[in-house]
Amino acid sequence: MRALQYRAIGKPPEVVEVPKPVPGPGQVLLEVTAAGICHSDLFIMGLPEDHYVYGLPLTLGHEGAGVVAELGPGAAGVEVGDAVAVYGPWGCGRCDACLRGAENYCTRAAAAGIMPPGLGVPGAMAELMIVDDPRHLVPIGGLDPVEIVALTDAGLTPYHAISGELSHLAPGSTAVVIGAGGLGHLAIQILRALSACQVIALDVHQEKLDMAVKVGAHEALHSDADAAHKVRHLTGEVGADVVLDFVGSSATLETARTCVRIDGSIVIVGIGGGVLPAGFFSTPFGVRVRNTYWGTRPELEEIIALARTGQVSVETERFSLDEASEAYRRLGEDDIRGRAVVVP
Repeated sequence: MRALQYRAIGKPPEVVEVPKPVPGPGQVLLEVTAAGICHSDLFIMGLPEDHYVYGLPLTLGHEGAGVVAELGPGAAGVEVGDAVAVYGPWGCGRCDACLRGAENYCTRAAAAGIMPPGLGVPGAMAELMIVDDPRHLVPIGGLDPVEIVALTDAGLTPYHAISGELSHLAPGSTAVVIGAGGLGHLAIQILRALSACQVIALDVHQEKLDMAVKVGAHEALHSDADAAHKVRHLTGEVGADVVLDFVGSSATLETARTCVRIDGSIVIVGIGGGVLPAGFFSTPFGVRVRNTYWGTRPELEEIIALARTGQVSVETERFSLDEASEAYRRLGEDDIRGRAVVVP
């Protein structure tokens, strides 16, 4: 079968022929119908050799959807022909976090060598893929897999970040979304679906600000040195109750720090390499700062339910497997509107 693999440090991924995978005990073989392209892929492919830990060659794709093609011995809970999305942050299934569905915070995965698809084990950028356990599959029914595959990360990640802040997003509150791209445009929709807060989007690209308004932002501002002042003006000089940073650079974290209100929250989602000093002389009194990783399996079911009712939709560009390397190049140049999806 054909697969898109990262094969050499610093080199672009390439399409190669690999052996057809065979599901082992408890495993599921999927015929892949859609695979999402993500900035996280660019991050790991940009790592120097002494920091790269994901193995080579690596079949990319941690956002995946497909149809169950074959069940390994003992696998149960899905049937051949089921249309499913893949829950990516695989855990041990036994620790306290896993037992409540939060495998994204599994305490044993690293020590046990358990890694997500596309981030350590073969992912969805292939004609077929192995899923380690049926519990990592969520039914999608008649939904278009191309339209929803990005929800497995680009939707689930902001959904998880926002879910932890809903108690601070009462009517009359304000949420700021920094970065209105792949994750940010979904965060705006999730905020509008789950709360009655005012949503302010910040971005450096006018095209993304226009999209932010299209999907529900009340205000869309250029993310510049004056952005925090503008946010404060829009909130009666109080500041934002919740700031969600989907960039995570030093500059955006400074914007978050200076526009959040007293007793507000800053949630760092982006992996832009910035560090936020938090303390008595840095952040306003009472401000909570947290970083998040992916989301829980129940939350994936919930974000797919929002898509089913039309409250959340993903802006997508489609690519063939042969076009995937070019899609990564365009993503690196910030030239993708919404999310790029590969259809093997």
